[in-house]
Amino acid sequence: MSVPVLLAVLCGAFLHAGWNAFIKAGQDKALDTALVHSLGFFVAIPLLLVAGLPEPAAWPYMAASLTIHLGYYIALAGAYKYGDLGLTYPLMRGSAPLLVALGSLAFIGEALSSRAWIGVAVLCVGVVTLGLSHSAMHVEGDAHRGKALGFALANAAIIAIYTVIDGIGVRLSGNATAYVAGLFLFDGIPFLLLVLWRRPGRRLAALAYMKGRWPVALMGTVASLGSYGIALWAMTRAPVAVVAALRETSVLFAALIGTLFLRESFGWQRAAGTLVILAGVMALRLG
Repeated sequence: MSVPVLLAVLCGAFLHAGWNAFIKAGQDKALDTALVHSLGFFVAIPLLLVAGLPEPAAWPYMAASLTIHLGYYIALAGAYKYGDLGLTYPLMRGSAPLLVALGSLAFIGEALSSRAWIGVAVLCVGVVTLGLSHSAMHVEGDAHRGKALGFALANAAIIAIYTVIDGIGVRLSGNATAYVAGLFLFDGIPFLLLVLWRRPGRRLAALAYMKGRWPVALMGTVASLGSYGIALWAMTRAPVAVVAALRETSVLFAALIGTLFLRESFGWQRAAGTLVILAGVMALRLG
């Protein structure tokens, strides 16, 4: 992986942590998640007008990814409802890279070097170390902790599945911008409709909430699209598994955001996890 691609992926990781922190800081996790991604419709249209449509060969992969993303948003909102950003975010993101590496080997035929495999494994250990730190386990009650962990781990599997699918799809699309814009055109609409459908009698209140939140949510939309767009572009220039693993350095930014703005503590175990993640990044770069 070249240095420019590496730096781009790290920039995308920061953007990813930013929009996740916006959702965690809100009062209604499901509505904020739906709002951020449904606004992608309005951001995607001008991008498609400029970039054009992706190649037809990529459309089945886009359709599969859109379907799987619905489960991702449901699990994401559930994880943030019951757990801290510092617990759920690292577990969701940190458990996925090894699954992505196995999936890319099986379905794309990308074999990583031994050093890259070590880098992926070390980075995953660092991410999970951050997530399982004592300070990140501040969840009210065992029932809530169990639900938070369940949603987070389920989402890790979902993340791995759609990452491999999109890694194939973007390479067939002919244009990473067109592919990500096509995804975001319809990505959030089904989840928004689902959230509103599950709130009979409270839909007017939901619309009022979104009316007050949309200006800030739009920044989250741009960050989300930019983050995933960078990752997909990088997957056309580097192995999918390596990009997916490096993208999870976003947990470092999430830990800092959680500490500085969401009043989550930063203990020695998070510091140790940070050092392990940095070691994993170096191994991936050298691998």
